[in-house]
Amino acid sequence: MAIRNLSNLRAPKKANENKKRVGRGMGSGMGKTSTRGHKGQGSRSGSSLMRGFEGGQMPLHRRLPKRGFTNIFRVEYQVLGLDRIAEIVAALNVTEFTLDKIVELGLLRRKNGLIKVLNNGELNTAVTVYAHKFSKTAKEAIEKAGGKAILIGGEAAA
Repeated sequence: MAIRNLSNLRAPKKANENKKRVGRGMGSGMGKTSTRGHKGQGSRSGSSLMRGFEGGQMPLHRRLPKRGFTNIFRVEYQVLGLDRIAEIVAALNVTEFTLDKIVELGLLRRKNGLIKVLNNGELNTAVTVYAHKFSKTAKEAIEKAGGKAILIGGEAAA
């Protein structure tokens, strides 16, 4: 490949083509019908079709069955298992599992996300875990290992 310098620079494809000027007579190359074709719905003034219009046929988005419903009040939690906490405690020798530490380790996708700790696996070392929610068994397992389960935001444990 040749070295790129000012002598061999070129504009990208279509960068120096003129805008299509419709309705400017026969010399423009888009005369007579102004690129609208002959007759038909699209040739009329004020014609704008909705997205997904299929020429009067029932559109696909109306032919397909609708199912279920989306709860707009749903609260989504990022799940964190005790097995994952135990792994990190063993690897990094951490005694406190704060929200900042969780974000730093990349376990929380959104910085303002919510965390729920579940009882997946074993926890043998005493560790203080901060989270927005704990499952009952996870809270018991953390306290049994000699640690603390501290709620962020003051919600009741579920």
